[in-house]
Amino acid sequence: MNCINLTTICSIFNQASRSNLLHPLNFSAFPLISRRTTEPISYSFPNSRFLVSAILTKEEEPTAEDKEERPPFNFKAYMLEKVNRVNTALDASVLLRPPLKIHEAMRYSLLSGGKRVCPVMCIAACELVGGQESMAMPSACAVEMIHAMSLIHDDLPCMDNDDLRRGKPTNHKVFGEDVAVLAGDALLAYAFEHIVVETKGVPPKRIVRAIFELARLIGPEGVVAGQVVDIRSEGMTDVGLEQLEFIHLHKTAALLEASAVLGTIMGGGLNEEVEKLQNFARCIGLLFQVVDDILDVTKSSQELGKTAGKDLLTDKLTYPKLIGVEKSREFAKKLNKDAREYLSGFDIAKAAPLMALADYIAKRQN
Repeated sequence: MNCINLTTICSIFNQASRSNLLHPLNFSAFPLISRRTTEPISYSFPNSRFLVSAILTKEEEPTAEDKEERPPFNFKAYMLEKVNRVNTALDASVLLRPPLKIHEAMRYSLLSGGKRVCPVMCIAACELVGGQESMAMPSACAVEMIHAMSLIHDDLPCMDNDDLRRGKPTNHKVFGEDVAVLAGDALLAYAFEHIVVETKGVPPKRIVRAIFELARLIGPEGVVAGQVVDIRSEGMTDVGLEQLEFIHLHKTAALLEASAVLGTIMGGGLNEEVEKLQNFARCIGLLFQVVDDILDVTKSSQELGKTAGKDLLTDKLTYPKLIGVEKSREFAKKLNKDAREYLSGFDIAKAAPLMALADYIAKRQN
């Protein structure tokens, strides 16, 4: 296999496979996915480790499976339907009530648009394993609340100091820094309450497991870990691909992992199915960030709906900065292919939304 020669190479995943561990509190009713480590993580490909450097410099020949005629799937119509339902559920989840200011701030960011990739992934994962949309909708709303929280906090002057988000002034520009911080805190806390109160038709053990997994994936070993390392890496000159990988697998991919894991758990998926969809989401999460890095240096602020070129101005660590735009594009293509492989073995019609979602993330322009 021809490889791109990179000065610094890093593994995407550091384990040949994931083991299903028990929670230390001995909730023997459900084995949990292994906890994150502070080391880089490896793809679960048998007998091999995929490296960033192991990207083909030419197109791979399509396999017979690739050439199989797939049932037609209208992804645009699917997304429109699911996003509309998610938006309706989000609108009903946080009502305007006293104190008005905090609820206005919460709704401002929660309902300000966005691709709704996390909630759609949550619902699609649930339906893939035989569940119904209603079983996953509270969890889908919860991950979007946490996503909104992360964006509010990310935009603060003490973090990324952004004035624009989704084409609108950021939360702290409208409500002030103090209320913005509290709005993010409120959304984070309310996300867990929403799952507990609103989830219907799902056994309590699944709900408890889902809450644990969500807390784990967004906490000090998940999203928070990625954010901290990201902040501390700005301006550093000795940071390589391994650290960049850690940031994005935790800061970006972790929330998509949570979406897939919660949906699969709520839908009654087997442990092997939870693991497959978690790995799928990790690939998609890293893919999302690689594409995001590329768009930041190739698109305008008007096209993106947020400040373009800011990563370059702040000397932020990105894939184009370390390996260039073209190699970043090749890496994104490889991640998309690998993500789709994790869906093999599932019903092809039920997997179609997630297959299409992977393509959508890979080809998005904003």
